[in-house]
Amino acid sequence: MPTASLEPGQHSAQRPLTGQDARTLGLAALGGALEFYDFIIFVFFTTVIGQLFFPPDTAEWLRQLQAFGLFAAGYLARPLGGIIMAHFGDRTGRKRMFTLSVFMMSVPTLLIGALPTYATAGYAAPLALLLLRICQGAAVGGEVPGAWVFVSEHVPHNRVGFACGTLTSGLTLGILLGSLVATLVNTVFTPEEVHAYGWRLPFLVGGVFGFLAVFLRRWLAETPVFEEMRQRRALVQELPLKAVLRGHGVAVVVSMLLTWVLTAGIVVVILMTPTLVQKLYGIAPAQALEAASVATLALTVGCIAYGLLADRVGVGRALVLGCGLLLGATYLFYLGVGAAPERLVPLYALVGFCVGVVGVVPTVMVRAFPAEVRFSGLSFSYNVAYAIFGGLTPLVVTLMMKNHPLAAAHYVAALCGVGMAVAVYLLSAGRSRFAAVTPAP
Repeated sequence: MPTASLEPGQHSAQRPLTGQDARTLGLAALGGALEFYDFIIFVFFTTVIGQLFFPPDTAEWLRQLQAFGLFAAGYLARPLGGIIMAHFGDRTGRKRMFTLSVFMMSVPTLLIGALPTYATAGYAAPLALLLLRICQGAAVGGEVPGAWVFVSEHVPHNRVGFACGTLTSGLTLGILLGSLVATLVNTVFTPEEVHAYGWRLPFLVGGVFGFLAVFLRRWLAETPVFEEMRQRRALVQELPLKAVLRGHGVAVVVSMLLTWVLTAGIVVVILMTPTLVQKLYGIAPAQALEAASVATLALTVGCIAYGLLADRVGVGRALVLGCGLLLGATYLFYLGVGAAPERLVPLYALVGFCVGVVGVVPTVMVRAFPAEVRFSGLSFSYNVAYAIFGGLTPLVVTLMMKNHPLAAAHYVAALCGVGMAVAVYLLSAGRSRFAAVTPAP
């Protein structure tokens, strides 16, 4: 595999962002938000789904375990779906897979909203739901890395950080949208109405808007980087993943470590903390969810801010600063809420903004691999690492909390240390492609 290949945006390194670039980023981020909403909305209705899709005489704890198992099935399917879609993304084009991923998410989401329950279909109901969750996982496995590659190869060289940060903010906005829709459904409808039909509405709406995203993505153009490779007949001829594993081991390790850092911020700080503060400090559930929504909104802003910072000072310095701030803000949050629960919202907003350092992670990863195998390298590293660390993180933190009430903060701090160590490596290896995101001359 040749080492000299097109960098993201290399075709137009010095030009400013254009209206076409803005439209591409906007449509990509919007589609990512809608797709991530479709994937995440399941978790907000696991209790109802557990009651409806499993035998009524099942123990409550087992019903919840089975429902969360269905949710986890989506994560386990991510690596396989991502690897397959990335293979064709490197061989036939980014745009096709970018459009296919949102279509593959929309169809299962719509079907989940129309599924018969156990009372109607028996064990066929949970089996069908499992199959649809696997399809959703495969779709999101191709969507996230594909979206990062797509936007990075459209924008100028010195705006890759902003592009990846904007796309990441769109994904996190999907989490916020899911939370708000779930809150709205549970506010407008009574528990009996939610149980009868209300739980279906978020899935049906998500499926319909997913098809809208498919339509909008038809207006996007193939990336200039891929088009130039196609014209030069420089597309990878062998199995892309084989080329990645044979010649880009360091890039894979760096990408996996940074994905681990990303899971610590998203899974622990954003997804687990609302439940943890209820148990640790007696925060009311409604108050915890309200604060979580504010934190997620702050995260969407933080992703863009850190992306801009990466363009300005380089990814190494942005990672060192961001991980250091996240470490301090995490301890400030847990200790501060314990001492003054009334400060929950501002402290959660602060730490949510600091989690925005995850917006720098895709900037490193798209630089880590040459264009010929970029989609496959990023998809393999990100999806495998997220499946492992994202799946184990809740279990590890929960077990740690038996002996250490601040286990969540300790875990995030340890991963911030990993992030800073990777950043130091990037700064010391300035000649390498994945550390080459520097300020424009």
